[in-house]
Amino acid sequence: MEQEKKDGKAIASLVLGIVSCIFIFIPGYSLIGIIPGVIGLILGISSKKTAPSGLATAGIVLSIIGLAICAISFLVFIACVGAIASLGSF
Repeated sequence: MEQEKKDGKAIASLVLGIVSCIFIFIPGYSLIGIIPGVIGLILGISSKKTAPSGLATAGIVLSIIGLAICAISFLVFIACVGAIASLGSF
């Protein structure tokens, strides 16, 4: 029986991608979700180069999704705060 070698970078990338996706649903904290998204993307790409696996691919995909949606969510949050602030000056 051969045991499959576990890649810590791939697992870390997957976990950080999931964490990044969780921050999508917390308004105002989506900027924090960008950080694990970037780190997860870097770890996933590094893992994919050394030992390609499904975990690394899933980590890359989740990190990209979390990173993109967190960035959009943060920009929308800033736009909404700016719109509300401009309404208060009338």
